[in-house]
Amino acid sequence: MTKPLNIEIGYKTFIRFCLVVVGFGLVGMLLFKAATALLIIGAALFLAVAISPLVNKISNLIPSKGRTLSITLAYVLVVGFLAGVVAIVGPTIINESVKFASNLPQLISDNIGEGTPIDNFAKSVGIEDTQAQIVSTLSAFTGGIVDNLSNFLAASIGTIANLVTAVILILVLSLFMLTEGPGILNRFWRHFRTSPEAKRASKVAERMADVVAKYVTNAISVSLINACCTAIAVFLLSVVFGLAPGLALPFGLVTGIFSLIPMFGSLIGGCLVALLLAFNSVPAGISFLIYTIIYLQVESNFISPKIQSKGLKLPALVVLSAVTIGVYMFGLVGAIVAIPIAGCIKVLFEEYGDNLPFNDDPKTSPKPEPKVQKIIAEK
Repeated sequence: MTKPLNIEIGYKTFIRFCLVVVGFGLVGMLLFKAATALLIIGAALFLAVAISPLVNKISNLIPSKGRTLSITLAYVLVVGFLAGVVAIVGPTIINESVKFASNLPQLISDNIGEGTPIDNFAKSVGIEDTQAQIVSTLSAFTGGIVDNLSNFLAASIGTIANLVTAVILILVLSLFMLTEGPGILNRFWRHFRTSPEAKRASKVAERMADVVAKYVTNAISVSLINACCTAIAVFLLSVVFGLAPGLALPFGLVTGIFSLIPMFGSLIGGCLVALLLAFNSVPAGISFLIYTIIYLQVESNFISPKIQSKGLKLPALVVLSAVTIGVYMFGLVGAIVAIPIAGCIKVLFEEYGDNLPFNDDPKTSPKPEPKVQKIIAEK
């Protein structure tokens, strides 16, 4: 019969263990409290790294003017572009929605009135007075929206104010990171210049920054191509179906912005533009939806592989998993930054994962020792 195993723990060890648990708990609580601030700092760092290639290009064009002027010009270009997108896209979507709401009664009358195919089909399945029932349902729905509109606006004021504050902080922090960040990093690494591990860490940080910059550059290139093709398609549809040609630019910007979202962003943007076009002309919306399906095939098979051939080279499973985690953790922003973060993790594994059991890279995997075979010869 086996004797029970007795484990004795001294009171000092127990106290140390309790202090470690409490310390981890306090750190976790502080990180949870500072989650918003950490997200703002992370977004500012991501924006600064993304703008740095543009700063370097401007510095090469005007080397005698110094880095400060290059940063200022690049920052003005990026912020001006973002402000222009908001100023163009926002009013267009609002105007199209208002136009749809004002044309909705006439649209119902033309398509669901007495003798229309939809009305005849509804009568064939036992539904009488289809138009009246739909109008009554829509009236009740819009009435509920109007009743809750004041509460919604009151609740949204605080959210909008917090969003504006966060955007301002991100822009200011990213500007300081561009101007003072390189100097701070140089002073930091200078203290560890004699350490081989510090030099290695510095190179890893440079590789990670290069991964983020290349990903942003490639994603913006694909987004601009999508926006231009959408603008041309909407302009041609406006000529054919008699729509306003001015819709081409804002709708192109809509698809361009949504295409920055990995995997499904282009499809979401295309469906949104098709819906907005359908508010004015149903055939135009259907035509644009067909165009979107065709364009997505061209983009996924020709445009994206050509532009991103020197990109992160992550498997599709890793990309989809990273996007899913990013969406559920941080929403739309998480979906955008998930892939470059996954690329940075890949860099860390490539640099420090030489001895990991799942590293099958022949360049980094340790070489197996030669086997010694003994031959026993029998006389």
